[in-house]
Parts: sequence; C-alpha cells; structure tokens
Amino acid sequence: MPMIKAHVCQHTFCSNMAKSGMNSKTLQKIMWHSDIGVTLNTYTHLDFDDIQKEMKEVCSG
Repeated sequence: MPMIKAHVCQHTFCSNMAKSGMNSKTLQKIMWHSDIGVTLNTYTHLDFDDIQKEMKEVCSG
C-alpha cells in the first residue's frame, strides 16, 4: 500500500467538503486559511464528473 501523506488528506478533505456543499467561508476557517483563494483554488479539486453533476442539478431545478 502506498504511503499517504497528511497533506494529501487535507486536499481530499477540502475537496469532499466543497463537493458536499459546505459553505466556502466555513471551509476556509476549518482549513485555517487566511485567504479564501487558497481554499478554493489550491485545496479544492473538481473533475468533469463533479461539474456535470452540478450542471444537471442546477438545470433540472
């Protein structure tokens, strides 16, 4: 099993919380980031499937 570093877990946590709909400012505070840009642009990772799912939810509403 590969070695997983704590830093990778931080990215995974942040991405999963953002995908679940957690308020960005709340997530920023949990992550201890002084700049929301770090939270959203560095630690939050979305892929095509995430974008597609969100678009379907918004457009079907």
